[in-house]
Amino acid sequence: MGDADLAEVLRHSEAVPERCGVTVVACVRDEETYLEAAARSVLEQDHDGDLVLVVAVGPSHDATAEIAARLAADDDRVVVLDNPTGSRSIGLNLAIDHAEECTDHPVILRVDGHTELPPGYVRRCVELLRRTGAVGVGGVMRPVGTGTVQEAVARAMSHPAGIGAASFHVGGEPGPAETVYLGAFRRAAVRRVGGYDPTLFRAEDWDLCLRLRRAGGLLWFDPSLVVEYRPRRTLRAVAKQFWRTGMWRREVVRRDPSTAGVRYLAPPAVVLALGLSVLLGTVGLVTASPVLVASGAVVPLTYVLGVLVATMHAATRRPRLPLRSALALPAVLATMHLCWGAGFVRGLTARAAADHRA
Repeated sequence: MGDADLAEVLRHSEAVPERCGVTVVACVRDEETYLEAAARSVLEQDHDGDLVLVVAVGPSHDATAEIAARLAADDDRVVVLDNPTGSRSIGLNLAIDHAEECTDHPVILRVDGHTELPPGYVRRCVELLRRTGAVGVGGVMRPVGTGTVQEAVARAMSHPAGIGAASFHVGGEPGPAETVYLGAFRRAAVRRVGGYDPTLFRAEDWDLCLRLRRAGGLLWFDPSLVVEYRPRRTLRAVAKQFWRTGMWRREVVRRDPSTAGVRYLAPPAVVLALGLSVLLGTVGLVTASPVLVASGAVVPLTYVLGVLVATMHAATRRPRLPLRSALALPAVLATMHLCWGAGFVRGLTARAAADHRA
């Protein structure tokens, strides 16, 4: 099917009725800490229609599978599927495939094991899909943390200096969007573009939204849709997350250079500039050249100053960060920037490509 034909199909995809079924899909792995709260936030929605939660569970090192099984035993609206690969894309596709059994569910809504939906979220998504004619709608990711590092990570992820000024991170006006966070989608549209790309283990959401837009579909951002997200709790976990995300973002750009943007290229540019500065400073020390040493110090000092200014701005926004978390914030920001950038520069490794961790 050509792009023109596909665009026509999307424009005439089934309408979203006022009372319709919704299938909520999730792919989880090692989510013992947060899974039950995430599921409860779905099951307690006041949506005026049928609602099913389909959870694809990957191989875990904790009690995730047991918790999911208990949730399914306690509530017949919960369906648990085995996702032996652990891949997020494959797991989400398994859940979407299962949704085909719910013929009166024209809406697919995605959640993660780290998230909690506010009351009325599902109802609001359905209303927006119907009112805007969009194939996908989404809102703001609101990171919430407890403890020193997690609080700092949450603040960094909601500040432009953390992971960019995308509307789903920092908010904005309602309107058309390039991508949506998690997202509620017309099932027909997702199926027509082939679902999530099973060869992508990160950035799969951006890729799906890109294909929906290129097929002629409208994506809609609305800041009234706010989802709580629980970020990583240690610097090591943050470093691993952003290292792998950077590698997979490089893979997405390799496949389609048009997806490269300032938000994605800034961290690798910083890493390369810092690397060249270290080399220049080293040469200056070896050759006893004060000019080269001073030149090599310009970029690192500028970067450190920028991080400190961003820290002051982020930490003093209301509500103010506790002092302990504010002191951790520079390390968190630098970890995000440099690990993302280094992963991007390194590119996808064979090990990372073989590691399907969700």
